[in-house]
Order: sequence, then structure tokens, then C-alpha cells
Amino acid sequence: MNRNVLSYLDAIVKQEPDKVAFSGETEVCTFRQAYRQSRAVGTFLHKKGLYRKPVVVFMERTPKTIAAFLGVIAAGCFYVPVDREMPVSRIERILENCQPECMICEESVLEKVKAVSFSGEVCLYDAMAQTKEDANALHEIRKRAVDADLVYISYHSDSSGAPKGVAACHRLVLDYTEQLSELLSFHRHTIFASQIPFCSDAGLHAVYPALKAGATTYLVPDGLLLFPIKLVEFLNACQINTICWDVSVLTMISAFGTFQTVKPERLKTIASISEAFPAKQYKIWKEALPEASFISLYGPIEGMGMCCYASALREKRGNGSMPIGKPFPNTEILLLDAKDRPAAEGEICIRGASVAPGYYNNPKQTAEAFVQNPMQPAYSEMIYRTGDVGRYNAYGELVLVAGTRDQIHHMGHRIESGEIERCVGALKEIRMCCCMFEKEKGRIALYYVGRITERRLAAKLVKTLPRYMMPHHIAQLHKMPLAEDGTIDRALLQEKVAAKKR
Repeated sequence: MNRNVLSYLDAIVKQEPDKVAFSGETEVCTFRQAYRQSRAVGTFLHKKGLYRKPVVVFMERTPKTIAAFLGVIAAGCFYVPVDREMPVSRIERILENCQPECMICEESVLEKVKAVSFSGEVCLYDAMAQTKEDANALHEIRKRAVDADLVYISYHSDSSGAPKGVAACHRLVLDYTEQLSELLSFHRHTIFASQIPFCSDAGLHAVYPALKAGATTYLVPDGLLLFPIKLVEFLNACQINTICWDVSVLTMISAFGTFQTVKPERLKTIASISEAFPAKQYKIWKEALPEASFISLYGPIEGMGMCCYASALREKRGNGSMPIGKPFPNTEILLLDAKDRPAAEGEICIRGASVAPGYYNNPKQTAEAFVQNPMQPAYSEMIYRTGDVGRYNAYGELVLVAGTRDQIHHMGHRIESGEIERCVGALKEIRMCCCMFEKEKGRIALYYVGRITERRLAAKLVKTLPRYMMPHHIAQLHKMPLAEDGTIDRALLQEKVAAKKR
């Protein structure tokens, strides 16, 4: 019985030891190298007396970082990825929550590490990787392991900006890996490109399915995410045939007319994550790659980042988003109303294998989001309340109506910013848009990039949006601020808007 994610590495290193497993901008790592380095790191941590403890990994996004993750697991510990782009204050709040005794880093981030208040030991990866392996110790650690042991903690912010750490155990990651590998048809000839930072749980798409299948994964250089043409050229140069990317990145590529200049030549499988794929942008991708398979993945970080899928996406009339499909095997979706009763349209709640154990060292918020299944009061069964609203369409597919976290309360109405964004984004002149509610002025603001004036856009929206949903402020931008992972950086946009007003 497989109860540890390292079993994937154990198996593939015997079959394909010298095949490139992970390729970064300046370095590559074979399966043999990943195996040896991870066991060296695991031995190093074991000698430090660390067991079932959090270990922070503060490194660049390279193949070495993946080996460090695996080494933390080999020691019987669980890793906490930290990104160098995070503000020092956020890193310190993460450290305060997980209380690590050890941080793995590299020379290039030492200056930032020094700026962080940390009382534990800072260890350099390159030195750790030279440790002589203690096979007996690692074997004993593995014998004691159970599938409820943690693999990692992935932090994201709540509505107040405070970081919450979602804990993921081996049982969840194993189930996730098996499901995703089958859905995306991962095999030894898969050449995968990962664009998501490791500090996001979705960054795991680059690790475990690739280990299981013996696939090669390319880590997309961060600098390419803002240049769609160069990004597609990178896919071609590396002969990428499979991607699992954030919807906003896929939308950026199609919205800026990239396919008029260059198209992905080898791409056969395209999976979209984080939100529903806008129908207009999906159509552009489908026209550019008619033979490719398109798969939409939906799920919050508390549900392993994916709990529903829609494959072979069909075109749909109108300007809405594509459906998010049906739940994975061993997962059930409950739609509940405000009184926790089954509803045709209601809050999406998840039960089954993909539900995380909760938030690390945060019982209060865990109790608020991970609750007893109201449909089964006879015994303990936790479900996760996503805060998203969904319904089933005529085809039996789950459709994301809106996220309650994005609700705007205005003029006595509950308005979903996503509804406005979908309406605006459906216009052919619009490339990207972002809708926000400016509380201090009590107004709905719309910011966009596109080939249409603010006045003409307003005139079009008056004909399509209800009066109470009509933005009070519309502003055209030269470019939309994007985060490291290619998504719209709403916080930075708000900062720029505020600075301009001053």
C-alpha cells in the first residue's frame, strides 16, 4: 500500500535514473540527482533531531528547491515554501504561525533572510546536499510514517490579509496525484511546463505527477509571464506538450492576440485552474489548437486546488464562463443554502478525499471553514465551505455563479464582481479587466485594458448591465498589474489607484 509520496521517486529512479526530471533556467536535475540530494538533505535534518516538524524552504524557483522539498519529507518532516517576492512582514507572520526550527535557503536569498526576524537555524542547501546518506535512519523514518503525516503547509491570505496555512497530508497528495495523472494522461513522454510559484499549492502540479510518470518538467522563467509571445516561444523551444496553468495566464496569451504571431506547436493537453475559463478566451484557444484536449480544473487550496473537472469543453452560447464540470472520484459537491439545506443554487461545499485537515495552528478559522456535514449528523465527517456559489446547468455540469468573497453590497443588492467582469470581458475590444468596490467612495470601479474609450465602453455597458451593477468609475489602463504567477494583482492595482489620486 502506497502511503508516502516518496514512493514515486523510489520507483522512477530505478527505471529512469538519468532522465531529466526538472529543468530550470540555468540548471537541470535528473531523477537520480533528485533522489541522492533529497536523501542527503533528509539525513542532514535527521541529524539535527528534526522529526514531524515544519521546515521552511526559502529558495529560488529551481530544481534544487524540489529536491529540498523531497529531502524534508525524507526526514519525516513537512515543508513550508516561502517566496522571495513576499514582503518581510508576511514572511514573519508565516514564521510566527508555524514556528519552524530550521530554514533551508541559498546564497541568493541570504540578504532577505537577514531582514527577517527568525530565531531558528538557517542552513544552506548546497552544504546540506553534500551530507553522507544514512540509509538505515531514513529507512526507519519511512517505516514509522503513516499517510496522515503532513507533506507541506501552503499559506494564503484571508480577507484581513493574515496568512492561513493549509495543511496537506500524504493521503491527500497521493489521491490528488493519482487523479491528476490519469486526467491529464501523464506518461514518460509528457513534457510539462510549470508556471506557478512553489509557494502556491498549485505549484505541486510540477512535482508529484511528474515523479509518478517519469515525465520531464520545465520551470517557466518568471520573466516570461508578462510577455505572451516569448512565453509561447518558450513552449515551442522546449517542445512542451502539456500545461496546467492559471486561467489568467491563458487569458493573457489569447487576449493579446499572441496566436496571430506564434502558436504552440507541440501542445496537446491544456488544463486551466483557479477559476472558470471565460468562453470567449476558450474559443480563441480552441480555434488556435483544434486538436488539443482542454480540461478545466476547479478547487480551493483547502481542497488540494482541484476537486472538480470539465474535460472536452464544449462551446456554449452567450458570454458566460465555461462550466467547472463534475467532482473527481472520491469527492462529492454539496450545494447548500443559508440554512444548510440542499439547494439548486447554493454555496459549494466539498466532502471526501480532497478536503484538507484544516489550517495549521489555527483552530478558530479551521472550525469556521471545516464543519460537520449537516447532511450526516450521526458521526464526525468534515466538509469544507468554499464560499463560492454554484449551480448545475442543463447538462448536469457544475457552473460557478460567483465567489461570495467577491460580493459587493451596493444599493441593497448583492453584486458579484465576477458577473461584471464577465460581461465586460465578453466585449471584443476588451483584453483584460478588473472590477472592485471602493468602499471609501461607495462606488463600483472598473479598470480595463483594451481598444475602446471609456465613454464608448460605458455606453455599451448601459445596454447590458442592470443599473445597480453599472460601474460608477471606468478607467482605461495602459497595462494591468500582474502578480508573480500571472494573475491580476488587485492589491497593487489598488495601491496605484490610490497613489494616482494623491
